Amino acid sequence: MRYHTPTTFADAARVSAGAGGVTRFLAGGTDVLVQLRAGSVTPDDLIDVKHIPGVHDITRTADGGWKIGVAVPGIVMGRHEELSREWPGVVEGMELIGSTQVQGRATLTGNLCNGSPAADGVPALVAAGATVTVTGENGEREVAVADIPTGPGKTQLKKGEVISAITIPARGKNSADAYLRFIPRTEMDIAVVGCAVSLTVEGEKITKARVALGAVAPTVILVDAAAKAIEGTTLDDAALDKLAAAASAACKPIDDRRGTVAFRTDVAGVLAKRAARIAYDRARGAKQ
Repeated sequence: MRYHTPTTFADAARVSAGAGGVTRFLAGGTDVLVQLRAGSVTPDDLIDVKHIPGVHDITRTADGGWKIGVAVPGIVMGRHEELSREWPGVVEGMELIGSTQVQGRATLTGNLCNGSPAADGVPALVAAGATVTVTGENGEREVAVADIPTGPGKTQLKKGEVISAITIPARGKNSADAYLRFIPRTEMDIAVVGCAVSLTVEGEKITKARVALGAVAPTVILVDAAAKAIEGTTLDDAALDKLAAAASAACKPIDDRRGTVAFRTDVAGVLAKRAARIAYDRARGAKQ
């Protein structure tokens, strides 16, 4: 195995493009190193991006959003007061990944690139309308987080490309988000269903919403019908029922040992209602 320590993302992309066999990028390592030790993956080239300036930073963008470095661990995100205040759902999703020890290493970018439909860090990013910067041999391109996963364990990233940053848009006034998941245990388990809701209110009325579901399809999905069900409403019981119905209707889950199709479909609607209520109360300034 060849171990590389590039000092720029352009260099990392060049190494990846020229590598043969199995290539893996190392940021937090909570997936790659476990796979390596288990023998399920043995990289021919391991590209460590932690030496690249800025990968450990959380910074403001020019328009008031946030740029999250690819090596920022969950524990740092959770302790960032401004980010947690503006995008609590994004932080909540990341904080649900693994144990305290894992939180010290696991990253949002790694969670996204692992390509799991049940990834806890991804639904809130999709609901937020977050994007990633992809660096390759021919420069950079911006891609919506929602478009990165293409199936279980798969992404749209091409050979010689690497995600170099995650960007979360500016949080507007009277806006908030929330993320919830269902798991069989109380902690350190994989989501059977996950749901993120991001919304904006004017007075009592919801003017804009985004709803994303995890673990109910081959990828995390953005459910436009669920968002439209609550836009223009005061999130009354009728709106919540329509939201739940739209969320459940969008589900295309599988049966496995952690949950049946029917169970996942029903829980998606339940979580959508609960997450929407939390986001709505937060947007209106209610304490959680």
